[in-house]
Amino acid sequence: MLESAVSPSLMCADIFRLEEIISGMESNSIEYLHIDVMDGDFVPNFCLGTDYCRRLKARTSIPLDIHLMVTEPADKLGVFPFASGDIVSVHYESGSEENTRRALEKIRAGGARPFLAINPDTPVEVTGKFLPLIEGVLLMTVYPGFAGQKMVEGSLERITALRKALDNNGYGNVSIEVDGNVNYEKAPLMRRAGADIFVVGTSSILGPGDLTENIVKFRDILKGADCR
Repeated sequence: MLESAVSPSLMCADIFRLEEIISGMESNSIEYLHIDVMDGDFVPNFCLGTDYCRRLKARTSIPLDIHLMVTEPADKLGVFPFASGDIVSVHYESGSEENTRRALEKIRAGGARPFLAINPDTPVEVTGKFLPLIEGVLLMTVYPGFAGQKMVEGSLERITALRKALDNNGYGNVSIEVDGNVNYEKAPLMRRAGADIFVVGTSSILGPGDLTENIVKFRDILKGADCR
């Protein structure tokens, strides 16, 4: 099993406390900052854009985890400031297969880690066509576009099936990132199913309570799952 990593969703962070929150993330060695980018077309919502990403890159050394919920992503990558160590995810459902392939190739050429994102209704088997191009799969456990949803039924089984397929085909080093209702109760189940990168929000570390205490609690829960 790959080492676990935490990627807090800044869409869920209090914008008036953002400086404090980022400092707290740095102090607690958070691995990634998850940035949801929505174009109002692929999903019926708008969120976090290029300038936001650029300002974050200038403010912190924490790698960005850019989740592009946009149509035809290969045509839009040039406006995003990503670099070595960052994750950039594009959706299988966001356009033609050719465009998705070009996007993944451009992300790798730019030095970032290319991830393929798949929606809850998309069979995990589609990832097989892209395995030579990707370093991870962003498996959505809710429908993209809005925060605060409940985990879609069958998500744990999808994680297990994807992890088994990756391992059996010689891609055990490909990460599985999970996004959607990743709370203190579900995270250990997701971990045991095979997930290793966890997008977290108000149902865990960005919820009520002290940020550092929440992070420690979340990491301890993941460690506990590793021991079972």
